[in-house]
Amino acid sequence: MTERPDDDLVPVSVRLGEVVPPEDPEDWTRPLTWVAAVGMLAGPAVALAWFAVAAPDDAGAVLPGTQAVAAALGAGAAVTGSTQIGAVRAGTATLGAGLFAALVTVIVGLVAAGERQVAVASPTLAHAFAAALAGLAGATLAAGVAAIVAALRSRLVRLLPAVLVGAAVALGVVPLVLGPA
Repeated sequence: MTERPDDDLVPVSVRLGEVVPPEDPEDWTRPLTWVAAVGMLAGPAVALAWFAVAAPDDAGAVLPGTQAVAAALGAGAAVTGSTQIGAVRAGTATLGAGLFAALVTVIVGLVAAGERQVAVASPTLAHAFAAALAGLAGATLAAGVAAIVAALRSRLVRLLPAVLVGAAVALGVVPLVLGPA
């Protein structure tokens, strides 16, 4: 068996066919890991609770549930970004969390729709999509704020401006997506 020069870069366990988990995997006992996970899932969790308790029956009107999902999505993404240190990491974590939450929110709306409709979107899907767009707009602006305040020492001071911007922008964009109430 001939040994290639780049074999030294591959761990012995991989060369022998046995993959050993890393010594220090992501530790789910760390509080910031849970904060980041809760931030990413805030919007979809609010959507799931809303659709389970009192699903909307009108696809065209702005409802308090739509605003709650959008605000939770924008604010949750900002919470996830606030767990990161450094401007680039805080901004990308906020935007990434917003994208993930928007996708999961739309999936929740699709699953909650139940029946397929051809001419008109299901109310749950329409509100989930509108909330996802509005929340993603909030997360995008919150990513910029998170990048600006990432150098500050206090975690609370890094968290509040981004969360407020994320939620406020999301609430402002919902009527633009669905039309006035």
